[in-house]
Amino acid sequence: MNKIIKSFLGTGWGFPPAFPYKDSAVGMLSDEADIESSLEILLTTQPGERVMRPDYGCNLDELLFEPLTTTFKTYIKDLISTAILYYEPRIEVNSIELDDTGELEGRILITIDYTVSATNTRFNFVFPFYKNEATDLK
Repeated sequence: MNKIIKSFLGTGWGFPPAFPYKDSAVGMLSDEADIESSLEILLTTQPGERVMRPDYGCNLDELLFEPLTTTFKTYIKDLISTAILYYEPRIEVNSIELDDTGELEGRILITIDYTVSATNTRFNFVFPFYKNEATDLK
């Protein structure tokens, strides 16, 4: 018999989907893990990529080769904050920080400090935003 997971923060499919997964038909995520997965999906999805939600996503890929100035960092923070505001209502963003120490390697770390609204608990999510060279293709 399939177990039904009841969670007030939400339960959703894990990404990428896994069939079959242990004792259920598909791998599921609940609570804070579901929120973290949702943030990763939101930041890696380009608007127009989803058929039923063409406005869903955060257009970070288009910003990949831009120079990393103070104005541009502020724009990235605003873009992420707006996407979370519209598409992740379970959390409130406390701060968004960009760690550009890996800028010369083509990598910045985006740290999102947030509070889960339903439980009033704080978490942070670190998203590595980087460009890869096509030298290690197999």
